[in-house]
Amino acid sequence: MVSTFHGLEVAKRGMYAQQTALSTVGHNVANANTPGYTRQRVDFQTTTPFPTPSLNRPQIPGQLGTGVEAGAIERVRDSFIDSQYRGENNKLGYWETKSQALSSLEVIMNEPTEQGLANTLDEFWQSLQNLSVSPQDSGTRSVVRQSGQSVAETFNYLSNSLSAVREDYRAEIDVTQKSVNTIIGQINEINQQIAATEVHGYLPNDLYDQRDLLVDDLSSYVNIIVKPQDSGGLSVPSAVGKYDIYLADQNGIIMKDGSGNDLLLVNSRDDKVSGIQIDYDANSVKGVKLVEMEADGQFMANEVNIDVETYLGNANGSLRAYIEAYGYQTGGTEKGIYTDMISNLDAMATTFAKKFNEIHQAGWSLSELKNGVKESKTFFDLSDPASIGASKAISLHRDIISSVDNIAASGEQGGESYSGSGANALALANLKDEMLNYAGTDTSVTSFYQSLIGDMGVQALQANQMTDNTNILRDSVLTRRESVSSVSLDEEMVNMIQYQHAYNAAARQITMVDEMLDRIINGMGVGGR
Repeated sequence: MVSTFHGLEVAKRGMYAQQTALSTVGHNVANANTPGYTRQRVDFQTTTPFPTPSLNRPQIPGQLGTGVEAGAIERVRDSFIDSQYRGENNKLGYWETKSQALSSLEVIMNEPTEQGLANTLDEFWQSLQNLSVSPQDSGTRSVVRQSGQSVAETFNYLSNSLSAVREDYRAEIDVTQKSVNTIIGQINEINQQIAATEVHGYLPNDLYDQRDLLVDDLSSYVNIIVKPQDSGGLSVPSAVGKYDIYLADQNGIIMKDGSGNDLLLVNSRDDKVSGIQIDYDANSVKGVKLVEMEADGQFMANEVNIDVETYLGNANGSLRAYIEAYGYQTGGTEKGIYTDMISNLDAMATTFAKKFNEIHQAGWSLSELKNGVKESKTFFDLSDPASIGASKAISLHRDIISSVDNIAASGEQGGESYSGSGANALALANLKDEMLNYAGTDTSVTSFYQSLIGDMGVQALQANQMTDNTNILRDSVLTRRESVSSVSLDEEMVNMIQYQHAYNAAARQITMVDEMLDRIINGMGVGGR
């Protein structure tokens, strides 16, 4: 026999379930603009029907439904799309940062412009050509001195500017590793909160969102692989669990240390995390360390060293780009975007200045012709280039600064030298096309510098193109994720009306059952009174 009040219980459960759904809709609408929020939905489930199968069951035509309940409130999330997004976000972090580094390099080199080194050198060669025609003209000699001064100062400016920006990228590396370690620590804290909630059978959806937002942010810095782990206890099957986060290579494979152990950033089993630290040596990065931290963020002595070349060969993300921009050691050699450019400018300044001085010392200046004494004066001064770099050290020699008569424009003709000869100035001007060894390559100074600028342009173009491509791919995945997980106000309003009508219908059913009961209680058995 079915209870007289069965209809009231069914309607009451319906009202409670729809009320839960309406509250969830309100939560979605309130967080429509919250970064990282994932829309939630109520998982409606039918309650256990009556009667339960047994030998003493009541003899009714069949099992009767007992209503509905809110089984769980779950996020609408696709973990596969999350993995795709983090992979593309990781690539974008690398190419975007590299593009910025190369763009800053292009701004410093400032080619092709009137203020660039190429044009400054062209003006210098032209002034020497003019001097070969008018070797006795003091105005022409002044132009040569001023042009030479401009060449030295341009080398100095480029070297100082490149060094300054390079140091900025070291600061960016420090900022990045602090950001990475902070994010890792925050993920670890949320892991513990999630575990403490899941063991009681609840789904901490908002904590899931906070953690996923941090993981998305972390993916822009370093390669990661995320593996959920069961929290245990009374965790429901739909619980996401705690996260183990591994350092990964470019192919999405977990990186290992020298002993073959997996490199863990967040370890859910013992509530420990590994902070990333950059190992510097002199003016470059020599390695990356994973330093173990306790749950409170304090560093321990345990650490795993990763050779920087191994790390760069397997990594993406902005941390890799910052290291490449600043410079790193590989095989005992320092490499990097800014390191290579400074090194090439030093090689260019050294070879150019030494050969120029050699030719200059072979000629005769007006002061030497006047005194009849060969002094072999130098034109460019390269004092102490080893410690600070030739491009930063190069300057006009004090003898040239003190008097333009010390410029050796004259050469020997027929065994004699005279002031009207501009042969040596012409030889100096011809250095422009002379084949010399620049950084291991036999080429002219003009061609060598053009190759530097050309290589820089090609790298910048590639970085810009890859930034655009990866940005398009990431945005495409993001659009797919938002189509699944983001809050649509139109959809939520439709759901709100739907749940409201269902709630009203359940309330109307209670009214109807109440009227039936009123008829039974107050209207039956009154006949014949």
